[in-house]
Amino acid sequence: MRSYLTIFAAAMIGCATAATAAEPAATPAAEPAWDSLVEVNSRRMGNAALLPGADFRPYDSVMLDKPEVSFRNNWMRDVNRSNRGAARVTQSDADRILEATATNTTDIFTAEFERAGFKIATAPGPNVLRVRTGVVDLFVNAPDVPTAGRSRTFTTNAGEATLVMEARDSMTNALLGRVIDRRETRGQGGMIGMQQSNRVTNTAEFRTLARRWAQISATKLNDLKAASPVPDPLTPGQRIN
Repeated sequence: MRSYLTIFAAAMIGCATAATAAEPAATPAAEPAWDSLVEVNSRRMGNAALLPGADFRPYDSVMLDKPEVSFRNNWMRDVNRSNRGAARVTQSDADRILEATATNTTDIFTAEFERAGFKIATAPGPNVLRVRTGVVDLFVNAPDVPTAGRSRTFTTNAGEATLVMEARDSMTNALLGRVIDRRETRGQGGMIGMQQSNRVTNTAEFRTLARRWAQISATKLNDLKAASPVPDPLTPGQRIN
C-alpha cells in the first residue's frame, strides 16, 4: 500500500506540472490549504510551504524518520523495455536499490544535521523537530544488474528523484512546513557527457544528490530559527529567509 507521503508527493508533482503548463490567469484569492500551510518563496528548493505563526526557535534537535522511497510508476517495465538483450531488472534488484537509497539518505541527513549544530533525537521531546523524508518518483537510468558476460552501460547521469520532506512538532505531530524538490543527479564529479554507469557510480551520484538536499535542509532550518516566528498572516509567495 502506498503511504500518505508518497501519495501526497505524486499529487503535488502532478499539480505543479499542470500549473507550469497552464497559461497564467487572474484568479480570486485562494482558499486556505487543507493543512493550513502557505506556499513561500524558496531560492534553493522547488516548492516550500510553512505554517503561519510557526516558531522554530525551540528546536535544537531533530528526530529523523526512516525515509520512504518509491520508484516512478512503471520504472521496472520501462527500464527492461529499453535494455532489450541485456539482463532484466528483477524485484530483488529493485528492493536492493530502494533499501540502499533509504539507508544512504538516513546516514547523510544525520551527518549534515549534526554538522549544522543539531542533536539527533530518537524520541519525541519539547525541543525535538520530527523530520519525515521521502525520496519518491525515483528513476535510475541504468541499474547495475549482474550478468554472465562483460557488459558496459553509458549514461549522462545516474537518474533523478524528488525529495518530499515534512517538519512536524514531535510532541503534537503538528505540521509546520514542507518542501518538495525534484533534481537530476549531476554525473560523476559533475562531468558532462556520456559516462560508464555501474552500481558504484550510481550510488555515488545519488549520495551526492542526497547530501545536497541534506545540506540545504539543515541550513534552511537554521535560517528558519533565526527568522521565527513565521509571519502570521503569511502572504503566498513571501520570502521568509
